[in-house]
Amino acid sequence: MSRRTGARRRLGSIRLSLVLLALVPSVTLAAMWGVTTIQMFSEGLRLRDQTELSRSTGAMGTDTTLALQRERSLSAAWLASPHGSRAALDAQREETDAAVAKLVGQADAIEKAPSRVSDRLYSVLGSVGSLEYYRDQVDDPTDITAQQALDQYSSIIDDQIHAFQELSQVDDGDLTSQAGPLVGLEHAAELVSREDAQLTLAWPSGHLDDEAWTQFTELVNTRRWLVKDQVVPQLTGTAKAQTERILASPEWQTLQAVEDQVLAARNAGAAADRIALPDAQKRWNTAMDKLSEQYASLIQRQTNGLLERSADKADALLLKAGLLSAGGLLALLVCVGMSWRITRSLSRRLRGLRRAAVSLAQERLPDVVARLERGETVDPESATTPLDYGHDELGQVARAFNTAQRTAVHTAVELADTRRGFQKIILGIARQSQNLVNLQLSRLDTLEREHSDPDILKGLYELDSTASQLRRYEENLVIVSGERPGRSWSEPVALIDILRSAVGEVAEYQRVEVHTEEEVYVAPPAVADVIHLLAELIDNATAYSPAPSAVTVRAGMVAKGLAVEVEDRGLGMSEEDYASFNEQLAVPPQFDVVALADDLRLGMFVIAQLAHRHGIAVTLRSSPYGGTTAIVLIPHDIVVREIAEAGGGTKNGQSPTDGRSAVDVAGAVDGRSPVGAEHAEASAGAAASTGTTEAGGAAEATADAGAETPERAGHTAGSASGSRPAAAPRTVPAAASAAPAVIPRRDGLAPLPRRVPQTSLVEELREEPASAGGDGAPDDFTAEAAASSLAGFQRGTLRARDDDAEAPYDEEAAAPPRQAAPVPSTPPADR
Repeated sequence: MSRRTGARRRLGSIRLSLVLLALVPSVTLAAMWGVTTIQMFSEGLRLRDQTELSRSTGAMGTDTTLALQRERSLSAAWLASPHGSRAALDAQREETDAAVAKLVGQADAIEKAPSRVSDRLYSVLGSVGSLEYYRDQVDDPTDITAQQALDQYSSIIDDQIHAFQELSQVDDGDLTSQAGPLVGLEHAAELVSREDAQLTLAWPSGHLDDEAWTQFTELVNTRRWLVKDQVVPQLTGTAKAQTERILASPEWQTLQAVEDQVLAARNAGAAADRIALPDAQKRWNTAMDKLSEQYASLIQRQTNGLLERSADKADALLLKAGLLSAGGLLALLVCVGMSWRITRSLSRRLRGLRRAAVSLAQERLPDVVARLERGETVDPESATTPLDYGHDELGQVARAFNTAQRTAVHTAVELADTRRGFQKIILGIARQSQNLVNLQLSRLDTLEREHSDPDILKGLYELDSTASQLRRYEENLVIVSGERPGRSWSEPVALIDILRSAVGEVAEYQRVEVHTEEEVYVAPPAVADVIHLLAELIDNATAYSPAPSAVTVRAGMVAKGLAVEVEDRGLGMSEEDYASFNEQLAVPPQFDVVALADDLRLGMFVIAQLAHRHGIAVTLRSSPYGGTTAIVLIPHDIVVREIAEAGGGTKNGQSPTDGRSAVDVAGAVDGRSPVGAEHAEASAGAAASTGTTEAGGAAEATADAGAETPERAGHTAGSASGSRPAAAPRTVPAAASAAPAVIPRRDGLAPLPRRVPQTSLVEELREEPASAGGDGAPDDFTAEAAASSLAGFQRGTLRARDDDAEAPYDEEAAAPPRQAAPVPSTPPADR
């Protein structure tokens, strides 16, 4: 049979188990005590009731029996000699009536008696009711014979003796056994009384018929057997002594001698119907008178003694029941009290242990972890409170729990130290990598300024884009390590610049379309994180959607802030995956570097970290195109509607140094532009393939920006509704070259500057395209001419910077740039 490994069914709690453990034996003991008490009291009360019933009916019935026996004997004498005196008979009849009246007066007690007793007593009462009729027949025998009249007395007495026998059957076996010989004595006395009545009826005639002799013989033999074999062996004490004294008396010997003579008379007589009686009437009557008094006194004394013993036994049983009940109740209360005390003590100790465990799990360990996360030093010994619960099994559990909590705190401290050390290692590696990436971007800038070959520039721009992505990945490691990226801003940055910068950090930036008409700004503390967050979402959109499908970015103000939607046209995800990712994005993530090492979706944790830092809500849902739509809700707290002009000369978000936007100026903190999209690849490629001067314009911007070109900062292959769509390839004559033009916005800040080709070129260089192209027509402009113009521009710019000479900016002389036809904008998202 296999070993059971599943959880067993248990009760609701240990406290409930302890309560039941104390309750079950307590209830059991209480039930046993109650049953025993009730049974003992019931036996005592029942024995008392039986004693009272025997006293009221049995004793009175005995008196009635003796009275009926005497009346029967006198009635037999009257029937034998009807002309004698009736005074004795009449007096006896009055005594019998008085005894019967007492018995009838106990009708209520008879009604409450058990059925076996009440049936016999009701039979006695019914027979006594017909006694007057038989008395009349004794006085004037007309309907029945004399023997029948005497038999009626015998029938009533038999019923009374049987009723007394039933009354003697009590619940106490000792009393019942003592009552047995007494009942036998009454039977023996009744048999002797019948013998007397039969002989009294026959003495005047001097003989018995055969039937009467046979009946007399049965009475004698039955009485002798009863006395010898049943009554005398069972008697004890005084009853036995008195009985033996009666049996040894001369009267009893005379009685037996007369009986023997009557029994022998049949064999001596000639006629069977006329059995002569011995001449012993006087001796018989004398012996009977004395014996009747003796056995009547014996029966009454024994009956009263038995009733007294029964009453004492009932009282003793009730007293015993009371004492045992009180003792049992006391023992029960002590047992219940001890059980509940032990149960309460165990329950209290268990509750204390449970509270300590819960406090450790919900308060102390989280507090230790929180302190460790804040970088505080935690002493494991002082952070754990030892529990003392004695030396029993519960105390052993408490000591084991002390060991467990010390181990847990030690482990938490060690893990925190290990994690901090690992985070420092990762952070150090990430910072060094950032420095290398920034150095690489700086050198790429230098190379982009030094080279004019379109093919070389194209490769440099590709490397520039890859380096920008690598910088974002390194920033992911910094964020995972719990630190902030190194880039920072000191002024609000326009929304369009934020979106362009985010797009610029994506590898497949050509597939991204940006649509917005909002002229709002992002507060400086959140600029880097918002750019990074959007870049991660856009990168995911391009990675999980097939090329060349477009990824659309829409931005617009809604009731709760600024909403940015990033929508791709990929395969999307299941509802379970959306729910899982949204759950991850909705809570502040706990970055465990070791746990995240195998997670390929690190970007989601980075997004959640950045979003939680600024209260940004990020939600993923399915797109109507079948892909995924990421909705970024930026709260009003970090959205700036309008910015005030700086008193130091800054106007419309423009730096007084070189006319660059706030994105370019503030981004110089780490040596490069913060927008980070080094993507002039499209411009350089277009110049190389179409022979236009657009590549030259991009190179001019590279040299003039000092850190990063505006085209690199915002150049995309898509369109930016609300700002400027990417211009189509065009030809600009050298004579049309002018200073760079900055188109101010309505909000006062300048967007990324757009350059007019050949604006910064010296006079000699401006003439090179015209001489190379003859009449300067756009069709005659070649890639070689563009490369030559770019090289000249770079040399002049570098020379100007080396001489610390900065060309003044003449806003009036700036020629407006040529623009392509605007692309219709997409309506703002979710207003």
